[in-house]
Amino acid sequence: MPAIHLRLLSRILSCSPSLLILLPLILPSSVSAAASAPAIARQDPHAVQQTVLSFLQMQSIGLPGEVEITPGSLDARVALPACTALEPSLPPGTRPWGNTTVMVQCMAPSSWTIYVRATVKVVADYLVTTRPLRQGQVIAASDLTSRKGDLTQLPPGIVTDWNQAIGRTLGGSLPFGSPLRQDMLRAQPAVIQNQTVKLVSSGRGFSVSAEGKALTHATEGQPVKVRSASGTVVSGIARAGAIVEVTY
Repeated sequence: MPAIHLRLLSRILSCSPSLLILLPLILPSSVSAAASAPAIARQDPHAVQQTVLSFLQMQSIGLPGEVEITPGSLDARVALPACTALEPSLPPGTRPWGNTTVMVQCMAPSSWTIYVRATVKVVADYLVTTRPLRQGQVIAASDLTSRKGDLTQLPPGIVTDWNQAIGRTLGGSLPFGSPLRQDMLRAQPAVIQNQTVKLVSSGRGFSVSAEGKALTHATEGQPVKVRSASGTVVSGIARAGAIVEVTY
């Protein structure tokens, strides 16, 4: 019983000693009322962390290398009502890697929202230059080496596959030890401007070829315009070996 209530009771009893007879009846009823108040079930913080972990594991499927996920701890001062339906999601504009945040909502029986911080590391091999490389240089295997690290701490688009880099043209200069990015790679042109190319057209039962001069650069699979020997400009698809496929 609170001290203020005890002082008040003492004053009452000093004025009316006969109330001592009723005291055993008053105190048990007060204690019984307090004990009968139902306790509110609280949400297990471990269950929230496990929900965040499972959600980020699903989000990280397909990422290269080894993924390490560490959900953050919940503030011990936050007491949430117990929930039987936790719904995790990413806030708008949030990436599921690096230092991230997951929104967890309680859908039933209560309604509340909490934001849980987490760290997602993606440890994998990526490619770096072994020497300074100049713009326009065709990349060879000797120009690169692999290095292991957390991709989430590097610029986006880091190249991890050798096949994506070898034989490509560099779109900008890179100093020694620089990570190679996908946006710096250019496919080698299959057809070069003013190059003599072979025009090929084929169909059911026939195949025709002639020479012409490419009017633009084009990588394999790109459209390109060619001036034929007669002066006619035709369009076709660039193929490796200075070949242009023309469909009439």
